[in-house]
Amino acid sequence: MQQKAKQKIKVGIFATVAFALLLIGVFLIGRNKNMFGNTFLLYGTFKNVGGLQAGNNVRFVGIDVGTVESIEILSDTTARVALRIKEKVQPFIKKGAVAGISSDGLMGDKLITISSGKENAEPVKDGDSVHAVDPLDYDQVINRVSGVAANAEVITEQLADIATRINHGEGSIGRLLYSDSLATSLEGTVTEAKRTVRSIRKGSDGFSENMEALKHNFLLRGYYKKKEKAAKKEAEKKEKEAERKDNNRKKSGNKDSASLRVPKEG
Repeated sequence: MQQKAKQKIKVGIFATVAFALLLIGVFLIGRNKNMFGNTFLLYGTFKNVGGLQAGNNVRFVGIDVGTVESIEILSDTTARVALRIKEKVQPFIKKGAVAGISSDGLMGDKLITISSGKENAEPVKDGDSVHAVDPLDYDQVINRVSGVAANAEVITEQLADIATRINHGEGSIGRLLYSDSLATSLEGTVTEAKRTVRSIRKGSDGFSENMEALKHNFLLRGYYKKKEKAAKKEAEKKEKEAERKDNNRKKSGNKDSASLRVPKEG
């Protein structure tokens, strides 16, 4: 009899603990799913839900405020997502709010993020729809990155081939870097240019000397003297003209000052 009583007590304790754990589990799950608090519904229509599932979190200003209640396919291109959100958050979500799908971390679960909307707008109501932004299509991103990587590989191979050819002295750059003949040719060109400049300078000096000698030649001496006299007369003429203009300016200034004098009273 005592053993049966002990067994009944053990069974009762086990059942009580199991029932308590069940209640705790139901309470935790219900709290996470917003089953015990006041909530309201918002809807968003997406062209691509991007792996979102019912039960995923809804986040507002970085805080979990609800869950995804259901996902309903409307057509072959759209799906409507029902969001179950805590009622205490409703005054802060304004009309014009935007819902988007993002990830909780780099490899985390999908979730819905909601922006607050326009500052002076009215709060959303139960059953309202919010503007939905489709998630980024990672397949397209991966395809573009793959294309860029392929192009980069081709360009790298071409650059490596060009560098190899240059190292072997091929092409103009290769010959310039690794061939002495081109450098020798350039040095010869520079030397020839210097000689040409010296020849021109000598010719200019000789021409100046010849012109000076011609000035003292008895046949052309009169010609150069006439030119010098004409230049001297032209300079004197310009000087006299400048003096005349200066005198006229002074005279006109004296006349103006005389006309402005006030006669003295007798």
